[in-house]
Amino acid sequence: MPVDILSRLCPPYVVVADGAIGTYLQAQGLPPATPPEVWNVEQPEMVRSMHEAYLAAGAQILTTNTFGGNRLRLPDEVHGHRRAELVTQGVRIARQAAGDVAWVAGSMGPTGRLIEPLGDVKCEEAEEAYAEQASLMAEAGADVILVETMSDVLEARAALRGARRATSLPVFVTFSFDGLGRTMMGTTAEEAAREVQTLGAAATGANCGQGIPATIVALQQMRRAVTIPLIAQPNAGMPRLEATGETTWDGTPDEFAEAARRLIELGARVVGACCGSTPAHILAIRAAVDAVQA
Repeated sequence: MPVDILSRLCPPYVVVADGAIGTYLQAQGLPPATPPEVWNVEQPEMVRSMHEAYLAAGAQILTTNTFGGNRLRLPDEVHGHRRAELVTQGVRIARQAAGDVAWVAGSMGPTGRLIEPLGDVKCEEAEEAYAEQASLMAEAGADVILVETMSDVLEARAALRGARRATSLPVFVTFSFDGLGRTMMGTTAEEAAREVQTLGAAATGANCGQGIPATIVALQQMRRAVTIPLIAQPNAGMPRLEATGETTWDGTPDEFAEAARRLIELGARVVGACCGSTPAHILAIRAAVDAVQA
């Protein structure tokens, strides 16, 4: 995008992000045990089709299919021998779909491991893993690094530091919260937001978690704690396993349109969706955002 994304993260602007990646690709046939990043190489047309569907629905930020592309989550003995290719291709596919009409956010999710002292991963080890991934994504054409779905402030800190050390791109950091506005590790949204703002995050917010209500609670806390832009990308409700074995989500596009208006009132400058959502949810969000900005 020729326009700096940070220039659009202040009033009166609201930027529409995209929605689910993992659950979307699973609905297209991705086997549950297969890392989604593998499709960047083995089924690139499916990944590009997903990005194009979100773009057509009105998304202005396309998130790369690289959520688990760090060396701790994707170790060498599994698919890690081609980790760099999976990450690089994930960014390139999104970049091709985005063209010059959308920004590309390079996604970095949790390592799936616990940081010391609760786990066996040193902060420095996690930081190196994230720095490696961020560097690959910057070189491949990402506009921003998105550290997302964080539960542990120590891990978020490592990811933010790694990304800022390895690239000059702005770094967004979002956390996953329960209905009380706390992460799985017990950190409040206020504490999490304040921590990453201090460390230089360009924006922060809530994604995934326990749906729209949890995201609203989190943003209510965050807006009191920080001055950087806020991001809101809730899940489409909570997953439900049907008798057929299919997983469904009960959050409707209409609910997301209504939620978008409320989240904007709370100061969200980026609004999108997460697990269980589809382009229909993003279409509804875009309509709500356009109406607010009219």
